[in-house]
Amino acid sequence: MNSTVKTVVFWLVIVLSAFLLWQVVKAGGGGQKEKEVNFSQFMSDVDKGNVKEVTIIGMEVRGKYLNDNSGFHTTVPANYPDMIKTLRDKGVNISIRDVSNGSWPTWLLNLAPLILLAALWFFMIRQMQTGGNKALSFGKSRARLLSMQQKKVTFKDVAGVDEAKEELREIIEFLREAQKFQKLGGRIPKGVLLVGPPGTGKTLLARAVAGEANVPFFSISGSDFVEMFVGVGASRVRDLFEQGKKNAPCIIFIDEIDAVGRHRGAGLGGGHDEREQTLNQLLVEMDGFESNEGVILMAATNRPDVLDPALLRPGRFDRRVVVSRPDVRGREEILRVHTRKIPLAEDVNLSVLARGTPGFSGADLANMVNEAALSAARQNRKAVLQYDFELAKDKVLMGVERKSLILSDEEKKVTAYHEGGHALVAAKLPHSDPVHKVTIIPRGMALGVTMQLPIDDRHNYTKEYLETGIAILMGGRLAEELFLGQMSTGAGNDIERATEMARKMVCEWGMSELGPLTFGKKEEQIFLGREIAQHRDYSEATAIQIDEEVRKAINRGYGTAKGILLENKEVLHRIAAALLEREVLDANEIKLLMDGQELPPVKVAPSKGDDGVQQVLKPEPGRPGLAKGGERPAPA
Repeated sequence: MNSTVKTVVFWLVIVLSAFLLWQVVKAGGGGQKEKEVNFSQFMSDVDKGNVKEVTIIGMEVRGKYLNDNSGFHTTVPANYPDMIKTLRDKGVNISIRDVSNGSWPTWLLNLAPLILLAALWFFMIRQMQTGGNKALSFGKSRARLLSMQQKKVTFKDVAGVDEAKEELREIIEFLREAQKFQKLGGRIPKGVLLVGPPGTGKTLLARAVAGEANVPFFSISGSDFVEMFVGVGASRVRDLFEQGKKNAPCIIFIDEIDAVGRHRGAGLGGGHDEREQTLNQLLVEMDGFESNEGVILMAATNRPDVLDPALLRPGRFDRRVVVSRPDVRGREEILRVHTRKIPLAEDVNLSVLARGTPGFSGADLANMVNEAALSAARQNRKAVLQYDFELAKDKVLMGVERKSLILSDEEKKVTAYHEGGHALVAAKLPHSDPVHKVTIIPRGMALGVTMQLPIDDRHNYTKEYLETGIAILMGGRLAEELFLGQMSTGAGNDIERATEMARKMVCEWGMSELGPLTFGKKEEQIFLGREIAQHRDYSEATAIQIDEEVRKAINRGYGTAKGILLENKEVLHRIAAALLEREVLDANEIKLLMDGQELPPVKVAPSKGDDGVQQVLKPEPGRPGLAKGGERPAPA
């Protein structure tokens, strides 16, 4: 029912209701109210000559009195045939009306309750069906058809995932020129699975495909198939593919498909049975007895390990496109995309920002750019400075500054020596990443942070690098112990991370005297979301050896850090004193302290409303060369 018909029906109901209300008012009190009299009184009034006129309707008599023209009504008994003769003798004006020929307002008045009930029922049903919870059609698909009038996202808006874009460009070409591939016996892929960590742009890629393909694009979430009613999920899958066939060629995109495509066979209870029915129907629709030519299924997930093998086989998902975190060039391209509409100051260097944000996903970079723009807006600037980007990067990397947390002088001193110990050990060891910044300002859940940035992107880690990491983690506790004569809980996370790293070196990576062996079988509990549990597959004697090797790895790092701190006591005292004075030290200041030189005056942050420079730099085409710099390793 279109909007015009709805409007007409609405006003008809309003007019009819108003008319019926007017009739009720008219009949009930719209004039002099008729008096009800009994038959004896009526005949007595007739005999006295007080009745002017009567109207006989079946067994009912309505009339008016002669003196005051008031109305009355009464009921005539069926066995009184002489009433007409009596009325004529007294000169009463007589009218007779057939019962079946009642006036149409009377009929409407009698039917008014039924009409109002029917209108109310119709209105309630329409309201239930137009809402999100369709009361009588919950088996219908909830897929949303992306219209051409909506704002399009194209491949120009996607950066840092060139390989994934090439794979998806072929899918678009299949839809546009299917005959070109079918002439050579090629078959259009039936499904494309986008796999990658959260925030890498899987859903954005799907929206870009919709904007580039110019074919109907249906979007739905995996959780939309799951319902409390039995059979609803399978029904929605059937309806979804029915819509796809009617609009072929088209693309169907299922976001977070792991909500419906988990591994079968380990369900406990009816909920899992219902989900498996939905998955079975999805498998049949993707590659079953019936053909789905022209319908390409795209799906996205960050948990490919929990998906059912039958869903991943060729013929269903022919292609698996990995959308990984971007490298340094990809990060620079992403930054250029997100800063296209942001006025940048002359000192902004996106290449430096890209090198300083290793491990960042596209969502992280977008968040950093947004935080930088908000920082500039708070300071009433007309352009975003490099300083704003550095503040935003620190906020994303280390957390928000907790300025409301006031530390005592003793706690500040402990934190300064702790972070100074980390920084000193990291600066002295050859296999360590360069120290980027040290702060004793509480950020996030930490009272202080020592941040390191590697020179290049790291994809592999050597034994020396891992042992260096253990020594750096031990440096904080050792600095407290050696120079303050105390131990604090601040090293709790350092010890936990060092122990975990040492155990992985022994049990997973074979970096110990036990040899290249893996200890501990990983069990995949599918009914718990396929979470991994550790199963002990070695003897008690081997367990003792493993514990001994872990202890050796920790003690080696402990000894290395202790030797460095004892040899460089004065340097540690200078770093701690500088941290207590300035609260934040960058890489250049740490290098000056290591060399025994004086620190330059504290840099003054740009004042409110200060743009730093007058000219606004527009993003230049192309990509500049990469300067030397540091990067932070991707989080484990």
